[in-house]
Amino acid sequence: MADEAVLIGPAPTNKSYLNMDAIMSAIQQTGAQAVHPGYGFLSENTKFAKRLADAGVAFIGPNSEAIHAMGDKIESKRIAGKAKVNRIPGFDGVVKNADDAVKHANEIGYPVMIKASAGGGGKGMRIAWNDKEARDAFRFSTQEAKSSFGDDRLLIEKYIDNPRHIEIQVLCDSQGNALYLNERECSIQRRNQKVIEEAPSTFLDPDTRKAMGEQAVSLAKTVGYTSAGTVEFLVDSKKNFYFLEMNTRLQVEHPITEAITGIDIVHQMIRVAKGHPLLYKQEDVGIDGWALECRVYAEDPYKQFGLPSIGRLYRYVEPTHIPKVRCDSGIQEGSEISVYYDAMICKLVTYGATRQEALSIMAKALDQYVIRGVTHNIPLLRDVITEDRFVKGDINTKYLQEVYPEGFKGKQLTDSQQKDLVSVACCMRVKEDLRARSFTNQSRLRVTPSRRKEWELSVNFLGKTYSAVVKRKDGQFQVDLDGELFTVDDNFTPTSLVIEAGVNGDTKTMTLLTKEASGLIKLRYLGTVFKISVIRKQFADQAHWMKEKPVVDKSGEVVSPMPGVVKSIAVIVGQEVVEGQEVCVLEAMKMQNSLVAARDGKVKSVHFKPGDTVDEESVIVELE
Repeated sequence: MADEAVLIGPAPTNKSYLNMDAIMSAIQQTGAQAVHPGYGFLSENTKFAKRLADAGVAFIGPNSEAIHAMGDKIESKRIAGKAKVNRIPGFDGVVKNADDAVKHANEIGYPVMIKASAGGGGKGMRIAWNDKEARDAFRFSTQEAKSSFGDDRLLIEKYIDNPRHIEIQVLCDSQGNALYLNERECSIQRRNQKVIEEAPSTFLDPDTRKAMGEQAVSLAKTVGYTSAGTVEFLVDSKKNFYFLEMNTRLQVEHPITEAITGIDIVHQMIRVAKGHPLLYKQEDVGIDGWALECRVYAEDPYKQFGLPSIGRLYRYVEPTHIPKVRCDSGIQEGSEISVYYDAMICKLVTYGATRQEALSIMAKALDQYVIRGVTHNIPLLRDVITEDRFVKGDINTKYLQEVYPEGFKGKQLTDSQQKDLVSVACCMRVKEDLRARSFTNQSRLRVTPSRRKEWELSVNFLGKTYSAVVKRKDGQFQVDLDGELFTVDDNFTPTSLVIEAGVNGDTKTMTLLTKEASGLIKLRYLGTVFKISVIRKQFADQAHWMKEKPVVDKSGEVVSPMPGVVKSIAVIVGQEVVEGQEVCVLEAMKMQNSLVAARDGKVKSVHFKPGDTVDEESVIVELE
């Protein structure tokens, strides 16, 4: 956390982090000599860089001319052509309106990518496969671009289907030196935003790496670039690569480059801003080991691979005790995740001598990461890094859609994994029972230790019912699951955040979320949260007397899938709507989402108006 903080305004970004006057005032208050703009907001804003230069304050980044040239995606494509960098076919001008978008899309040929000229981070980007989608893409991309970057200009280009997204990190100084720090593989994405990155790429050979690096450096030199920057490419199955854009700032995923090169990129940025030359030459840059980065988001991975979640982190423990793990985060226990900013909680980075070592450390780190208070995407991250295609390096930008065609459903446990989990849950229930029978600090009571050595339990898990008998002996539990025996080490407590349970000699890492008096236990195992019901056998025998909760038809409700702000309402009371018709647009964490009717019907009521904040599961519109 920062040693000193200055209030620059309220939460909405246009009143704070995009408010140049407020930031300039903070600079004056503190007497700051330099500004590092970070990853977003004004980091690629040429007007901000110029205002700093005019005020005699160093901008730790490229000069305003380079930002203007390369930060504007329309201009950067033109310059890339002059620098003889491979380009994607498209329209180099500004898309004026929806009709103009349709016109250029038909000239280029569908599918096309419509995206913000001044954008980045996947915001203000939409893929269109036909005229209708082109019109919708123009509308949403324009609104997102204005909200995120204060610039609603759009460009349009050919969408290359099933490519890899590979980027080259460059470093340049004001003495004319420039070099590339190899590549980062960024193909695991959802909604055009990166989720998992690694360096180096499993796909590139030395010749392709060298060619991409040299083109990236050529582009940087053409615009007189200084500081750190990233040239992004799309790479097809035949290793043909095409310039996508240049990010004139520090990238979120820069730590994995630092891990494999040993070069502190931020340090070099500060040196260059001071006028010093780079400390390295191209021949000094090698590849030492392998690094991965998982972006831990406050998102629900079961909804479109990640819809935002908000809340307060009432328990938060990073796995930094594990060797070769790095956590870059700006939050701590007690921090609030709000609707106003990006949903990222942490950049979790692991490093190893080999890719497999880095993957194994990442799995361990994700298993021991404790986050309470918000929904997060660790279940998806944990599943991806052990999935066969990913482990083989067989990936592209459509990886998530191809591997999870029905959406992410959580870890699919094998029969043995299910029984391991059930065994630990049974022991947790027994330990809770033993704790309830014990007394502490009661010197006036004669406490007799519980002599109970055996528990008969009934377990319901994933639609299966198990009969379990648990015995406690010599620091271990013996669990009989329908005749199959499991030995579980008694090395955890009902209050353990992370459980390293020995099951039949193998360590199983789990985190305990909740345990309820009803017998419900929630454990996160292999990333996914599982609910296990563990009750005494005599209680289970009476369960058939319990009435089932009736299922309520909610097809007539348009419900917010996440917390956010209502941007627009497209219907009025009494209006007839058809299935799939847009009824409202919801903005969450600078991304806009169209909500549609699930069936035909007449609008009965509209509960919110544009500008209102809604919670997850809020009913926005009701149909008769």
